[in-house]
Amino acid sequence: MPATARHRITKRSRLVRKLAVIGTGAAVLALPVVGATSASAATDSVVTASSLGYSNNLDGWIRASLQVMAQHGIPGTYDGIYRNVMRESSGNPYAINNWDSNALAGTPSKGLLQVIDPTFAAYHVAGTAYDPYDPVANITAACNYAYQRYGSIDNVYGAY
Repeated sequence: MPATARHRITKRSRLVRKLAVIGTGAAVLALPVVGATSASAATDSVVTASSLGYSNNLDGWIRASLQVMAQHGIPGTYDGIYRNVMRESSGNPYAINNWDSNALAGTPSKGLLQVIDPTFAAYHVAGTAYDPYDPVANITAACNYAYQRYGSIDNVYGAY
């Protein structure tokens, strides 16, 4: 075919090309959804008291949290965490406050250290579960918040 010849573009070839482009676009848009479901099986495991060799109780949760906190440069002591946990939830990881101003605004405080969801999300520590009822995740997120706001959970002696 000579270089000066024009390629014939028919209505059919235009339609086929448009369908191919649309189909490719739909496939690209579907990739994050497909990837998210298949990748969820391959996600990194999260730290738990048991996975770090501690017992699955308040003592183990605090010790596991202290280990994670040390890895992330978050200060705090066993006594400071224990004191605040006992005041906030009496050691119940499923405690929820449905009566204070946060609850009335639709964001009740949850877990061992009574963290509201926006605070948990902002101060969540990587490697812990993304669940405010998870004891290690709740303690480390709350201690990270207390560190940023008060210098340490050890400096907290009341509702924060």
